[in-house]
Amino acid sequence: MAHMLKGKKILLGISGSIAAYKSATLVRLLVKSGAEVKVIMTPSAGEFITPLTLSTLSRNPVLSALSEESSWANHVALGRWADLMVIAPLSCNTLSKMASGLCDNLLMAVYLSATCPVMVAPAMDEDMWKHPSTRENLDKIRSFGNQVIPVAHGELASGLTGDGRMAEPEDILTQVEAFLGPPRALSGRTALVTAGPTFEPIDPVRFIGNHSSGKMGIALALALQEQGADVTLVAGPVSQALDLPGISVVRVRSAEEMFKACQERFEATDIAVMAAAVADYTPVSVSGQKIKKEAGEWSLPLQRTRDILKSLGERKRKGQILVGFALETQNERENARKKLESKNADLIVLNSLNDPGAGFGHDTNKVTILDRAGGVRETGTLPKDEVARIIVDRIIAEIHE
Repeated sequence: MAHMLKGKKILLGISGSIAAYKSATLVRLLVKSGAEVKVIMTPSAGEFITPLTLSTLSRNPVLSALSEESSWANHVALGRWADLMVIAPLSCNTLSKMASGLCDNLLMAVYLSATCPVMVAPAMDEDMWKHPSTRENLDKIRSFGNQVIPVAHGELASGLTGDGRMAEPEDILTQVEAFLGPPRALSGRTALVTAGPTFEPIDPVRFIGNHSSGKMGIALALALQEQGADVTLVAGPVSQALDLPGISVVRVRSAEEMFKACQERFEATDIAVMAAAVADYTPVSVSGQKIKKEAGEWSLPLQRTRDILKSLGERKRKGQILVGFALETQNERENARKKLESKNADLIVLNSLNDPGAGFGHDTNKVTILDRAGGVRETGTLPKDEVARIIVDRIIAEIHE
């Protein structure tokens, strides 16, 4: 793990919620990322997780009372010590106190005297989360300048499934690193990535598709996010789970759906990377019922799908970066360069099915990156996440040329 938080001081406030058990993992992740962590607990938080666990993981004493025996917890000093205060989990009760300024425990005393930014990760049952008073309190603490980490949808302590689940520790770490970490090359920029195959329906059962796994597009979305971009991933029907914290995922199935999703978002996009293996042809008509098997031959009329890369190239404005992919089996570079010119792309990433360990389904890839100035960059056979980082580095270089 990169020490993105090296030298940073983080004050972690834990309130009374069953999600407090996740705070141990969060402390561990923050420390591994290089941060110095001090923990403050509300009295009720101790019913869910022990101070001993948190003090062991944070390597600092855990504070929970304004005074303990003969010592006094200097809440003003604590609030000035930190670079960031994170309250995770934030219970409905503590949220209410933050909104009204009620100061009846050490956590609230530190919050009210903190001079550092404050980030909160709410955790509560769905009905509490959706209650008008909760919405009002969230709006109020946002107006104070506090950052609210979105809740997740999932299994809740009540046994129900819905909104209100605390963001996972890994997601909270990502938010903290983005806020406190060093500036990244694509901070403030938006990126649009396509991934996976498209399935073109023949009837309710059958379709025309291809073997694309979507792994390369997903790796590119993560690599762009790693560099600070605000990423939207338009994914065809991939088998891989798309649990990608901080990335907006739009699921589509057909080439036409992918075309529309990209058209809608391209205007607001700084970087578009078209990594999906989009079908070139789709059936002229789709049967509403399953086509029954009959004797003899059966022909299926096809028509061209709309060319997503070409349509974006025609709309591309100055300052936008458009990256296409080319999968070739013969005259690879010549065909890729033709595609670069005809589609008005800035970069073309060439995949050859002749290279072992590259192409569909593999965890590795080998690509050649071509630019408009005639430049060529070969990656060699590498894991797809490393190939993605090389492509993103080339995109960053293109922005600054």
